[in-house]
Amino acid sequence: MVVKAWLRRMSEGGGEAGEDEAAGRRWPGSILRRSGVRAARRVLHVKYRSVPPPPASPLPAVLPLDIDDTVSCFCRKARRKEREGESAGDPKLYLQEALLERKLPDIDMRQLVELPHGLDYNEWLASHTLALFEHVNLLYGTVSEFCTPASCADMTGPGGRTYAWYDERGKKSRVAAPQYVDYVMTYTQKTVNDETVFPTKYANEFPGAFEGVVRRVVRLLFHVVAHMYAAHFRELALLRLHAHLHLTFAHLTALHRRYSLLDHKETDVLRDLEVALRLTEAGGEDEASPRRRSPVVTQPLATA
Repeated sequence: MVVKAWLRRMSEGGGEAGEDEAAGRRWPGSILRRSGVRAARRVLHVKYRSVPPPPASPLPAVLPLDIDDTVSCFCRKARRKEREGESAGDPKLYLQEALLERKLPDIDMRQLVELPHGLDYNEWLASHTLALFEHVNLLYGTVSEFCTPASCADMTGPGGRTYAWYDERGKKSRVAAPQYVDYVMTYTQKTVNDETVFPTKYANEFPGAFEGVVRRVVRLLFHVVAHMYAAHFRELALLRLHAHLHLTFAHLTALHRRYSLLDHKETDVLRDLEVALRLTEAGGEDEASPRRRSPVVTQPLATA
């Protein structure tokens, strides 16, 4: 509207020659043919273009990498080492700096698993066990199509660790990873649905061996988490789910460290990740807490 009023005044003969020349310099012909917001936008565009760019700041020593770039670069290096016959050692994509984020990083996991005053200990363990089961099940479901008997003939963890399945009679069998995970999820689902083990009705009590049952379930869920880190972390990173996996691992680790639910030899395979995520110091275990106990001897199924 301002441009139209100015044009109307000029057409009526108003203004001096100096003003006409200044207006001509101020309003190029291409802008005069525009009106309203479009003209103002064009003027701003010209004005911003006339401002000299700020001096270039020095580039950082290490440029931040996108997740896709990090994964691709890692895979290319691994393939090149294989072609050149070099020993790749134990390449671990999940230890790359760009992929060490986890959801809700400000949460103190030790406070998350600390037993509230007045709450039953078994009830507290049951609630955390159910939460871990749901999260591990959901995360594995996102990459289950990549976990096949052909691609994952063995149930493996980081560092070449292999897990064998023990049935209820103690018979050891070597199964493919999809079958192993199916056994784990079936066993856990059956256990948490058993009213005599995980009571939900009023006046039903937890069994005396409930903590041993939790140890078995947590151990098996840890195996599934270890397999996802060893065999499917690339897919999880490309799906932008690696931070959720880190958070689930942090939750499981905090629960174990607070109540000593896993054997030290079980958690060694992901000790470097604990340090990288700052869940523990490089020296090893945290100081013993009042609730920490030595691991108990469990049934053969717990050693699966």
